[in-house]
Amino acid sequence: MNMLLTGCLAASLSTAIGAFPAMLFTRVTHRGRDVLLAFTAGIMVSASTYGLIPSALKLSNLYVLTAGILLGTAILTLMERFVPHEEPRHAADPSERGIGSTYLFLAAMTLHNLPEGLSVGVSYGSDDQSLGAIVALSIGLQNVPEGFLISLFLLTHGMRRREALGWTVMTGLVELVFCALGYGFAGSFAGIVPYGLAFAAGAMLFVVYKELIPESHGDGNERASTFSFILGLLAMIGMTHYLQ
Repeated sequence: MNMLLTGCLAASLSTAIGAFPAMLFTRVTHRGRDVLLAFTAGIMVSASTYGLIPSALKLSNLYVLTAGILLGTAILTLMERFVPHEEPRHAADPSERGIGSTYLFLAAMTLHNLPEGLSVGVSYGSDDQSLGAIVALSIGLQNVPEGFLISLFLLTHGMRRREALGWTVMTGLVELVFCALGYGFAGSFAGIVPYGLAFAAGAMLFVVYKELIPESHGDGNERASTFSFILGLLAMIGMTHYLQ
């Protein structure tokens, strides 16, 4: 239980760690933002394909993996469709920035964190003792640049520093609740653990392909973003390899 609490706290509070450097800035270049998003995407793809998917296959079979990934993708699609939100845009006109778009953006970021918390909890609930730490580390690493970007977005939309920091931390703390739910779900229904692992992988891959990659290629920085994606992928694979 101590390991579970430590892993969940580390993953969720990493968002706050990334938020603090943003307090020093009022804006970031399009190129820098794209590179950060692409690096985050690389980490998430690695966590899914090098951690969650092999573990789900080890505990079950290809049919279970397919069902879980499709379920994760479907749930995220429905949530995105019916939960009001707005994507962060590079070319936003400052004159059009309002309180409505700010809170819609916060809803979108919170939506992203739900499957992340579930993936950490489910991973700690699996029979693979090292999986929980690996997934918590991967989620925590990608939460750092995410926290930076959330805070920066709020600051550039006129929110005060203390308030921006508070909202950013809150989006990360949502992961704690869903981490507990994921762990309880996995512990109560051991046979459904591989479905949960595959679900988390599908949800993370949905976020990467639907939002992070398109957003990182929106301002003519495709080459830099591509290299950043590969570096994020390799960095997470390396850390996963040495933790096993």
